Amino acid sequence: MQSDPSSSPPADASTAAAWLAASRALCVSTGAGMSAESGLATFRDVDGLWSKFNPAELATPEAFLRDPCKVWEWYRLRRARLAQIEPHDGHRLLAAWEARIPDFTLVTQNVDGLHHRAGSRRVLELHGRLDTARCIACPFQIVGLDDLGEDPRCTECGQRLRPGVVWFGEALPQSQLAAAFDAAERCDVMLVIGTSGVVQPAASLVDTALQHGARLIEINPHPSAFSGSADAFLRCTALSGLREIERHRP
Repeated sequence: MQSDPSSSPPADASTAAAWLAASRALCVSTGAGMSAESGLATFRDVDGLWSKFNPAELATPEAFLRDPCKVWEWYRLRRARLAQIEPHDGHRLLAAWEARIPDFTLVTQNVDGLHHRAGSRRVLELHGRLDTARCIACPFQIVGLDDLGEDPRCTECGQRLRPGVVWFGEALPQSQLAAAFDAAERCDVMLVIGTSGVVQPAASLVDTALQHGARLIEINPHPSAFSGSADAFLRCTALSGLREIERHRP
């Protein structure tokens, strides 16, 4: 279904709620807008994180090799900020829907771990997790938001620990990506929340779902690259949209 992305398609929250209630396979894709109402800055807004920092100096393998302490300083600040953030009711609603829908997959580009903290279990984190650190040499990994120090080292082999996120120039975890596309292929409803639709390969999940006959529901306060293909477009924030759908649940 193609429409003017500046206007909402005719289906409303009630219709979207009916589709979700009947769904046997739901794939949810979330972006930075999902976490904005918990107080986390989005990346691509005018006031987003990359408008204030140079990614090449802080979020690439080369930057870490050049100055690991500088990179860790920034990530310690982000981890400390995340420790003060809580999931909102929208995160918790998605966790509740997971229990209702037989085949439920939540794919996120976010690194904040808020979906897990809200109770979701079937989560694919394409860009890793900010609250993890992993060794650059061995499989050792730490989960948690404790301050690991200026230049943290692996307790197993002595090599450096690095933030457990996917940096610019790195490949996404193939097992997570393959599982995400499998979910998009088999879903009967695709729900996209708070993402611009410009980051690949995550943006291609929507194309895959549509090619396999899924209905597309979008929640976003602004039109995205997906809006023209949406069967239902709730032009509002993540929290408001999810609450509205839940309110209309049959």
